[in-house]
Amino acid sequence: MKIGLFVPCYVDALYPEVGVSTYRLLKSLGLDVEYPERQTCCGQPMGNAGFEHLAEPLAKKFDELFTPYDYVVAPSASCAAYVRYFHPGLLNGTNEPHKSHGPHKPHGCEAAGKTMDIVEFLHDVVKVDHLPARFPHKVSVHNSCHGVRELGLSSLSERNVPRFNKIIDLLRLVKDIELVEPDRPDECCGFGGMFAVEEQAVSRRMGIDKVRRHVATGAAYVTGPDSSCLMHMQGVAEKEGINIKFIHVAQILAAGL
Repeated sequence: MKIGLFVPCYVDALYPEVGVSTYRLLKSLGLDVEYPERQTCCGQPMGNAGFEHLAEPLAKKFDELFTPYDYVVAPSASCAAYVRYFHPGLLNGTNEPHKSHGPHKPHGCEAAGKTMDIVEFLHDVVKVDHLPARFPHKVSVHNSCHGVRELGLSSLSERNVPRFNKIIDLLRLVKDIELVEPDRPDECCGFGGMFAVEEQAVSRRMGIDKVRRHVATGAAYVTGPDSSCLMHMQGVAEKEGINIKFIHVAQILAAGL
């Protein structure tokens, strides 16, 4: 099994330790991992803003770079979801062609179907049942929207289905950790990329509500599969003078490596 590690642009620029932890974690499990250095943004920011024609060349480059691998693994539920569900539409001609770029030329899209978030990859493919990690802290688990509703990392509260949470399943393998969940566990934190820019007041209010629910658990840390959501909540916490820390789930799973 050959794995291509995809590190999203905001992780690379702002939270490189998350990418390093993901690499170390995968290697510690005896997996063959490579980090293609020519990788760039997957195009999600452009696509979310409605500029699909700008995302298209990035999707094409992503596909060309990562197609040789058996799996593409990313420490980001939102980026993994964008690649899996939107790259095929960008590359196979189902999107509306843009006149300024000439006629759309269909392009194969092999990498999208084998792109996974680190949590679902470890849980569903590797089926990890033990880890050497130790994290002696009380941790509140944050379920990001893309992870819940596109990747199925946890059950949806609006559906009458048995509850499950793949993030918690993996974290239970970590020694000395105490896990808790906030009220309304799968409610959005208010980030949403462009939403946080265009609807600042609403985004801020949602962020404050979400952070306060995490704080109410008594946790010292908040963890989740998306650095973007954690970044948003960290900014809210700092502005509101709320004392709680934020850490990506991959960093906890790799603690001590």
